[in-house]
Amino acid sequence: MPRRTDPGELERLRHRTSEINRKILDLLNERASMLPAIQEVKARLRLEGYSPAREQEMLEELITANPGPFPDDAVRQVFKEVFRAFLGLMETEKNTDLRVSRHSNLPDILVRVGDRTIGGGTPVIIAGPCSVESEEQLEEVAAALAAMGVGFLRGGAFKPRTSPYAFQGLGVKGLHLLAAAGKRHGMAVVTEAVDTRTVHVIAEHADVVQVGSRNMANYELLKAVAACGRPVLLKRGFAATLDEFVQAAEYIAAGGNEQIILCERGIRTFEQETRFTLDISAVPLLQGMTRLPIIVDVSHSAGRRDILSSLARASLAAGANGVMIEVHPNPAIARSDNQQQLDIAQFRALLAQLQRFLAPV
Repeated sequence: MPRRTDPGELERLRHRTSEINRKILDLLNERASMLPAIQEVKARLRLEGYSPAREQEMLEELITANPGPFPDDAVRQVFKEVFRAFLGLMETEKNTDLRVSRHSNLPDILVRVGDRTIGGGTPVIIAGPCSVESEEQLEEVAAALAAMGVGFLRGGAFKPRTSPYAFQGLGVKGLHLLAAAGKRHGMAVVTEAVDTRTVHVIAEHADVVQVGSRNMANYELLKAVAACGRPVLLKRGFAATLDEFVQAAEYIAAGGNEQIILCERGIRTFEQETRFTLDISAVPLLQGMTRLPIIVDVSHSAGRRDILSSLARASLAAGANGVMIEVHPNPAIARSDNQQQLDIAQFRALLAQLQRFLAPV
């Protein structure tokens, strides 16, 4: 006789399946709860967090103990996915230790430079010549910028150049000129450190120490600027991913200095119309990835002055906390990057176009 159908049989089987699913989930969560203790012990023993050999050993133990009906290959596949999920959980837990990441669930970091703040409210303008060339050149620029309300004076005293025969900056003399001009006109000074040997002297004269694109992955320099006692303006490497950029910032934060400004300055692509390609998407993406303020160096991105106003407006419209622009009294005779620097009248016109972004709400 055919077996009689019990209307409740399927529901009982489904209920039992659900019970087993919940037991599996409870066991997985119990296993997950052991991760912190395991990682702590491994850290004390100086062992790697992930061990492929240990994973293979666990798989072989499971295959040996497998009573079926799952075939061995299916067991391997299932538990490899389980192990991969736990490895991902370990990485997530590790990321919660990141200091500038959004994973920390801490408020945004505001960078304090004297009585000025970068991040949060009104965007800032950082302007000045590519290189400090003379006292007269710097004084003319600084006086004009201060009169326009610009609070940050940039200028290169030490210049890393592609050609060893190009102008390398005035060095310590340039630092003295920058510091004096900033003091005369009430401006905060931003200048670049190019190696670990000069960080301390730069920190004595500058209000913000810049790490340039070429040095984003110079980890010893990042450690040195972390300890210099000044806010750090970190530029993205022109071939760096956003994750690599953020990890470079973590080097500075891990050294005890969270006063970091991220600077997008363009990346290298196949396009030749501009010096680099401005990655405008980096602004909102970095805001989602980090708690740090983000500015955009439009001069180095473009390498040409005719589109700087458009790029500056686009950067502020995308949510940037400021823009960096190079200004020279006479760009035609500038000793470096003359094609991307604005003269004072051109900068005044650009600033007028930015006013709707800069006016306090």
